[in-house]
Amino acid sequence: MTSMILNTDVLQKDPDRAVVVAITSREVFEKGAEEDHLILREDMTTSLLQLLHEMNKRLEQENLQFDVVLITTDSQQQQQSSSIISSTKHHSLEISRFCFANEEDFAESLQKNNVQLFLTSDRNEASQAMQKGVLSALLDHRAASAPSDQLRIMFCEDSVIQPDSGLMPASRQALQSLAVQLGEMRRRFSLTDSPLCFILMTTHGGKDSCVNSLLTLRSSGIHVDEAYCLAGAPRDPIMSVVQPHFTIRVSFSESEE
Repeated sequence: MTSMILNTDVLQKDPDRAVVVAITSREVFEKGAEEDHLILREDMTTSLLQLLHEMNKRLEQENLQFDVVLITTDSQQQQQSSSIISSTKHHSLEISRFCFANEEDFAESLQKNNVQLFLTSDRNEASQAMQKGVLSALLDHRAASAPSDQLRIMFCEDSVIQPDSGLMPASRQALQSLAVQLGEMRRRFSLTDSPLCFILMTTHGGKDSCVNSLLTLRSSGIHVDEAYCLAGAPRDPIMSVVQPHFTIRVSFSESEE
């Protein structure tokens, strides 16, 4: 059974203009020493929430903002719903809604809440959401070691993950919709002073493959700030330098079904 609770301490966003992002509660809170006591995780996720909040303040006049949903699927944290809500308010986190769902139907809950981007470090959860057509991205906790005032989003075309965990047609459509809104956000800022940065990484193929990916993203509204063509070279050394907050894995080579 799924329940949804509004955070009355947060001004609700315009549903026609907001980019709805869902984050799992275990990425934000961890169990404390005492029962029913939760501790805010002082890591990349906290920094990410702060960045989304700062972005919202800068885009407030544009009425184009991020709308954050905190979703809980862990059975133990389900029993701590009141603690999750009170801790969120105590730390003044800009989370609009709390969704408490079973592990079996959490993807359907994402759909019902019109979630456009689901953030998690759990690959299985990301895969389940993708199968339901909800675009998912993997959080990269390496970004915690490099505090930044810039939200760094990576688009990674990786032929190794195809076809089993690649984007399904519905998710490619979701990417198109998300790209339009993110691109609109990015255009509100200058080239040199933007709180939002788009990165492209192609892990296989040469220069032509990278150029094609750049053009495809651009046609969707995403103008990339940084691009890396690895052509089969190891990815980790670059990732340790680039340090995106999360990575959206995409496929531009497969045709829509």
